Amino acid sequence: MDAIIVLGAAVWKDGPSPALRRRTLHAASLWLDRQAPIIIPCGGLGLYPPTEAALMKTLLEHHGVSPDCILPEDQSTTTLENIRNARELLTGRDVIIVTDRYHARRAAMVARHFGFNATVSSPRPTRSILKQHLREAIALPAYAIKLRKTPRQP
Repeated sequence: MDAIIVLGAAVWKDGPSPALRRRTLHAASLWLDRQAPIIIPCGGLGLYPPTEAALMKTLLEHHGVSPDCILPEDQSTTTLENIRNARELLTGRDVIIVTDRYHARRAAMVARHFGFNATVSSPRPTRSILKQHLREAIALPAYAIKLRKTPRQP
């Protein structure tokens, strides 16, 4: 694989949200297992600083990932932007996308749209969260429509 792309999740007032921490630590373990040479943490500024990407970079380094192997993408605020902006940082197309299981189908759909050969890898869920599954039931068809209007990248 060419890279591990970690999709953003919220930064809370007191630090990383559980989703951000879970995804980041999963990406670190994939990198430590030599699944890909670089990690692209994605996510811009939400309600609280720092950016999602910056906080993920700090967590990745704290868990043994070399700073030279981390290419933060810190402008995105949606799944579509996470993946599109990560595409601009890569020459290769074979990627592992790290996100939670409930989000995996939508992330894979967006990745294919932007020309990635993507595998989705998800951390083990801590519990089933009905709210996220319901959100995805609405977001998946909405994103399918949105992608029809979004130009593909070569």
